[in-house]
Amino acid sequence: MIKTMQDLVKRAQLFEPKTMVVAAANDHHVLEAVVMATEQKLIFPILIGDQKEIEAILRELKVVIKNYQIIDIPNPVLASEAAVKMVSSGKADILMKGFVDTAIILRAALDRDYGLRTPNRLSHVSIMEIPNYHKLIMMSDGAMNIDPDVEIKQEIIENGVSILHAIGVKHPMVGCIAAIEKINPKMQATLDAQELILRNQNDRIKGCTVGGPFALDNAINKEAALHKGVTDPMAGDVDFLLMPQIESGNVFYKSMMFLSNAKSASVIAGARKPIVLTSRADSKESKFYSIALAQLIVSNT
Repeated sequence: MIKTMQDLVKRAQLFEPKTMVVAAANDHHVLEAVVMATEQKLIFPILIGDQKEIEAILRELKVVIKNYQIIDIPNPVLASEAAVKMVSSGKADILMKGFVDTAIILRAALDRDYGLRTPNRLSHVSIMEIPNYHKLIMMSDGAMNIDPDVEIKQEIIENGVSILHAIGVKHPMVGCIAAIEKINPKMQATLDAQELILRNQNDRIKGCTVGGPFALDNAINKEAALHKGVTDPMAGDVDFLLMPQIESGNVFYKSMMFLSNAKSASVIAGARKPIVLTSRADSKESKFYSIALAQLIVSNT
């Protein structure tokens, strides 16, 4: 079982490097992570963006520039379109966001003619190594889907479960998070949890077990679950936290990263190929782990 980010990197290193294209690659923190991933033989990088800026950053990082394929397209919109086309045509396996607005790269990724659309909606997932938790844990969605209804939540679960399968979690336990662990008709998150569990039991959601509703404490802490009388066997041991809306997911993620010294890897799921999309505030390590996660997804799907 993968329990740490280093375990995840080691698992990714068992596979052949994959080609990753970076849109608007003229970003110092992104290139630091790209260099780390290249040196650890996870990827073959293609860097699209302002060539002069890219080369200047690579010189700062003291790498051999000729080892990096660079395509000079300074305009971030055109760079994003070119990067997406490389992935959709099969010339690259992974797309990564560089120094470009998220909306721009996602617009290119969702283009009907050359994009990376699938029938599923896109969702953002983060896998975290948290000091006080006994294994890696995934959360979704803290960055894209603002107030998902039960239909969207099902697609978010399906996206996340496919990623957990790819990293070796054979039958993930999905905990539906709410403010309380009981059904309350006035709290939509609890009603959605009830419906999602029913769909899981009826094989409309497959490849996992869905439980809840859980308050966060009893989803990740067995002692809290026992104290509150929560009898669901996955209480305190979930693999996947399904967040009720973007605010709770975003606050949880940033609390873990900035107050709990968590390590994280984040990608956009639901596209034909993984999209590495991290926060500008994320460390180079988080960006590196995100590349490793994307490589592992491609290698196992």
